[in-house]
Amino acid sequence: MKKIVINGGKKLKGEVTISGAKNAALPIIAAGLLCEGKHRITNVPSLVDVKTLGRILVNMGVSFEATDHEVVIDASALSNPEAPYDLVRTMRASVLVLGPLVARFGKARVSLPGGCAIGARPINLHIAGLQKLGASVEIEHGYVIAKAKRLRGASITFDTVTVTGTENLMMAAALAEGETVLENAAREPEVVDLAKALVQMGAKIEGAGTDIIRIQGVERLKPMNYRVMPDRIEAGTFVIASAITRGSVVVKNAEPKHLDALLAKVRESGAEVVTSETTIEVKGNKTISPVNITTMPYPGFPTDMQAQIMSLMTIAGGTSVINETIFENRFTHVAELRRMGADIQHDGRTAVVKGVSKLSGAPVMATDLRASASLILAGLAAEGETTISRIYHLDRGYENIEAKLSALGADIRRV
Repeated sequence: MKKIVINGGKKLKGEVTISGAKNAALPIIAAGLLCEGKHRITNVPSLVDVKTLGRILVNMGVSFEATDHEVVIDASALSNPEAPYDLVRTMRASVLVLGPLVARFGKARVSLPGGCAIGARPINLHIAGLQKLGASVEIEHGYVIAKAKRLRGASITFDTVTVTGTENLMMAAALAEGETVLENAAREPEVVDLAKALVQMGAKIEGAGTDIIRIQGVERLKPMNYRVMPDRIEAGTFVIASAITRGSVVVKNAEPKHLDALLAKVRESGAEVVTSETTIEVKGNKTISPVNITTMPYPGFPTDMQAQIMSLMTIAGGTSVINETIFENRFTHVAELRRMGADIQHDGRTAVVKGVSKLSGAPVMATDLRASASLILAGLAAEGETTISRIYHLDRGYENIEAKLSALGADIRRV
């Protein structure tokens, strides 16, 4: 089994270029199911999750070609609107094929999804939304089976903010008859990126980026030629990497406006942060100040950065309180950080982090995607050698992270 080995204590210095956003690329690729013709999607990260979605599409009869950060798909010959369990089980985002399949083909059979074990993420909001759009939906033997002659526009209010639910229903509504209004919709930049791709395909969407999205259904869509936005979570991870190693890193091909909540906390911790339209320059401070965090839906502090900033707080000069409001099981990295000498106590969704003078390298185990990143960050700052196992999680969301860190001066290798 592959592992990552880090000899910590090196200050990172230099420039790093951020890859395309996984959480934007996946729904945009799924949107290619909505019409015939060749879709060209660029700035797609080379990740396990993208390859998994490709296998799901090929299984349906879709042409899927991935080369050098570009994906070309053609769903003209789609013959099997089904996403089977053995492909879906590793990736929750697989559920994003549900809305497009029902909208275009009038039927879909999609396995209930898997993914990181960070808490209950039920798809009941997706199902309830499709039912409001006129689909009949049943769950049989672990599969969601949805049918509709043609979806009809409806007013849908989400009980809680759901990113994939907003995306799924936005795609479904693009081909529905009449107007659909999504209220309490997710405002994440990835939702906006999907909306932009759909509009390029001929969809009529207003309000993406706000909590009310209006979609006027159209009869048909056309193929897209679309470039995926930069990955804000990868960018944020390298921002923390510079701060935790007291380094000096320029993060390129980023969109700093997507990271306002994170950058405010990094500045509060003592690091110097200077932004331009597409770059973030971070200079770490010898003294790291404690900060308190509460994760929130966008534009609040992202849950996908909670584990990484916790690593930074383990060596802060004081006590930090971190509240996780999105997922109930997102402190699985705590036990591993303790193995490295961190002083962390947590009860339910609240963790109290008392900064220590230094972390010590240790064998640790990654438990999910963002926990993997937090352990790498801790390893970069720790004294001695850190070995991280179960890094297959990492390859779902970070493209060549060890190569990028090595180019900044880190002593890191995959074995």
